[in-house]
Amino acid sequence: MRILNLLKIAVRSLGKNKLRVLLTMLGIIIGVASVIAMLAIGQGSKQNIQASMANLGINSVMIYPGSINSGGVRMGAGSYSTLTQKDADVIAARCEFVTDVSPVVSKSSQVIAGDQNWHTNVVGVLNPYFGIRDLTIAIGNTFSATDEHTAAKVCVIGQTVSTNLFGADANPVGKLIRINSIPFKVVGLLTVKGQNMFGQDQDDIIVAPFSTVMKRMLSTMYLNAILASATSEKDIAKAEDQISVLLRIQHKLTPVDQDDFTVRSQADIANTFESISNVMTILLACIASISLLVGGIGIMNIMLVSVTERTREIGIRMAVGAKGRDVLFQFIIESVFISVLGGAIGIVLGILISLVVGRFGGWPVVITGTSIAISFAFSSAVGIFFGWYPANKAANLNPIDALRYE
Repeated sequence: MRILNLLKIAVRSLGKNKLRVLLTMLGIIIGVASVIAMLAIGQGSKQNIQASMANLGINSVMIYPGSINSGGVRMGAGSYSTLTQKDADVIAARCEFVTDVSPVVSKSSQVIAGDQNWHTNVVGVLNPYFGIRDLTIAIGNTFSATDEHTAAKVCVIGQTVSTNLFGADANPVGKLIRINSIPFKVVGLLTVKGQNMFGQDQDDIIVAPFSTVMKRMLSTMYLNAILASATSEKDIAKAEDQISVLLRIQHKLTPVDQDDFTVRSQADIANTFESISNVMTILLACIASISLLVGGIGIMNIMLVSVTERTREIGIRMAVGAKGRDVLFQFIIESVFISVLGGAIGIVLGILISLVVGRFGGWPVVITGTSIAISFAFSSAVGIFFGWYPANKAANLNPIDALRYE
């Protein structure tokens, strides 16, 4: 009952200076709203990264040529041609932690269909590539093993290519296109995947049999990459290690030689981007928390002013029997009331800002109960922490000196 009475007194005292209380809460409101909005954007970015990785194949392992020293200069992945189809065959035959393997070659080409043309990337792969990359067919079929064996001039195209060559709603299956003057029959249309995390259009692609691209379009025996799928997500690291060992043996590298290839997995890329996202989220949340600190300082300032203004009131209360802890609780309750009310308004504002950013700004946002609870708890803690000193100062006033205060 005493707490309830103190709460009534606190609300009545704060109600006498509504504008001052509102301005005091402003720092807390902005701080809480900023923290919730930043955490929502950070969490949304993290989930977007995970979704993008899933689109690329969650268990996929990529092997790129290159990564050698030339004149003391370290060359990056893809800077030197070292991978061949035999390497892909060795990985498929001898790596127990790999289920599917596909060599990959690509060529940027001009594609023509009737009076329309489009510049895109033509990728030569084996049929397992579709499963590794989690590519599905919307209309038609993929090419067959017979198509691969005979180097058939068939292909599967992405929605962007189909739209630019045949129109938005056209069915391209069965139609002919010319890639670098070579006629290809479209046998399938890929399901739309959209942009990946790098902003690349995953639907702007033509997929053709590996042998067809190698024999009819390229004049090289080297691969752009090898794409493999680990047996499970937990076996990705084992698959990477085994692939590295097999390729070092295949390339006859000595123990002192550096790898002339680079092995990467979606998990590596995802972990890197997730770490960056986490750091940025924490950084933005810390910056937003500065507003909470400023709001807390504002609460302390206004409570000190309130103690000074109500010194005689405090003296009268003590003279009629109020104890120091009653005065202490009264001012702490006032401080917490300001911070909690400001926190509640800030939570609502933060959710609204997040929704507006997600809807009109195009940013992925995820509002979690954890971020709301943390913001609310932090705003309450700010009220207690910054209200303690003014409340303690009021509780320690000498009743006689307080009554004499003018």
